[in-house]
Amino acid sequence: MPVLLSRRLLLQSSAAFATLATLGFRAQAQGTGGRLIVAADSEPKNLNPAIVASNGVFFIASKVIEPLAEASFTGEDRLEPRLATGWKGSADGLSATFTLREGVKWHDGKPFTSADVAFSAMNIWKPLQNLGRIVFANLSNVETPDEKTAIFRFSKPTPFQLIRNALPVVTSVVPKHLYEGTDIAANPANNTLVGTGPFKFAEYKPGEYYRLERNADYWSEDQPKLDEIVYRVLPDRAGAGTALEAEEIHLAAFSAVPLTDLARIGKEPGIQIISAGYEALTYQLVVEINHRRKELADLRVRQAIAHAIDKDFVVRTIFLGFAEPSTGPVPHNSTEFYFSDVPDYEFDVDKANALLDEAGYTRGSNGTRFSLKLLAAPYFNETRQFGDYLRQALAAIGIDAELANNDSAAHQKAVYTDHAFDLAVAPPVFRGDPAISTTILVQSGIPAGVPFSNQGGYANPELDAIIAKASETVDGKARIGLYNDFQRLVAEDLPLINVAEWGFITVARDTVLNVGDNPRWAVSNWADTALKG
Repeated sequence: MPVLLSRRLLLQSSAAFATLATLGFRAQAQGTGGRLIVAADSEPKNLNPAIVASNGVFFIASKVIEPLAEASFTGEDRLEPRLATGWKGSADGLSATFTLREGVKWHDGKPFTSADVAFSAMNIWKPLQNLGRIVFANLSNVETPDEKTAIFRFSKPTPFQLIRNALPVVTSVVPKHLYEGTDIAANPANNTLVGTGPFKFAEYKPGEYYRLERNADYWSEDQPKLDEIVYRVLPDRAGAGTALEAEEIHLAAFSAVPLTDLARIGKEPGIQIISAGYEALTYQLVVEINHRRKELADLRVRQAIAHAIDKDFVVRTIFLGFAEPSTGPVPHNSTEFYFSDVPDYEFDVDKANALLDEAGYTRGSNGTRFSLKLLAAPYFNETRQFGDYLRQALAAIGIDAELANNDSAAHQKAVYTDHAFDLAVAPPVFRGDPAISTTILVQSGIPAGVPFSNQGGYANPELDAIIAKASETVDGKARIGLYNDFQRLVAEDLPLINVAEWGFITVARDTVLNVGDNPRWAVSNWADTALKG
């Protein structure tokens, strides 16, 4: 099927493939082994997931650097062992013991031991990592009675339920012998990774590709299945679909192929559309609210905005059905924590207008009640499109929204540092436990400058108390009950408005095997991913 390319994309693709061709990197299936070529739409400044626990980093680094455990569809507690083979928390919540895997070597040949885990936890996860700072806030030390045992000691009761849920995200282990005594944040190993994973970091050509090669000494017998993984840098989303159709790459993850193209490309011979593999990476479309603004500090105004949003329309039109409406801050697919008995704000423009009238914000002669500054997060097409939709939805109830679209750096500075917004569209990620990356969205007292946190000036002592109590509640059932209260109160008071929740889509050639076989597949180690002839 002929594909039309823009001149810019054609030149970009030609130049990139000229480089790849000289290295023999054309996509091909070679039976056992082979080279998998994947689309990458960004080049992280720091590739070390022990420091930066983000999907953009994990996408590449998770094949090289491993966590203590990975998410699983079928394993006990929905986990699968990696560098740890067992874990247990104490009844008082003051310790957690990990049994580590035997016979593991770093890619430079040094043995992996409990000293590496202790060093990573105390020197990186707790003080430096964006998410580990929360999970390991009360970690006081890590004891290593032998090379295969690590005992985490906490100064305050810390729910093992939280530690267990966070293992895939916050426990990427790095080699002590390469980091000890160095400036960790500036260590060259952050971008020339040395790990224990199924693949070794081999090469990086800025603007062109990352290349990983098979680790012949990997601890898991008969893995990895591939000889190489090449991440071809394709910042233009149209390029991923084109390259797949031309059989120049095998796979594009994280919806790198636009949703609007899926119906067409899915009909192409040899291409498969896969939604599995993102269940533990649920993104949430939310409207952040600056409560410093007098009008928005009024609950009736926030309720009116919630009633003005047609969530079903958003799911159908913006996400093309690849999402579902949200009821609150915990997504439906969190079977452990989701709570449905919360207030619901059905789409009702008349009710929204009545609430605004009741609040005293009547329409002026031009039909406008008041004006707001609306910032749409630039990270995804869908967040930008929702910004356009929200502006129109607000206009229908007499609120004039001035929409601003900034690049990522300017958007984050405006919202999370300068508080120069009234409403903002954001896509936070639910990472398996409300304490990891969800409660921070509504908890008060977060310092300015912390991205994806409550920077809207919202403060609710009752909600803060629930969050604080849950952080030290060791009993799992009691902790779940507290998070039920948390979800109810967020839905009642609307510190922010949850609109939709979505995963991503992988588009792959049908020669790629074992895609989407765990809930974090795109950011897992791909040790069993294979190519068929």
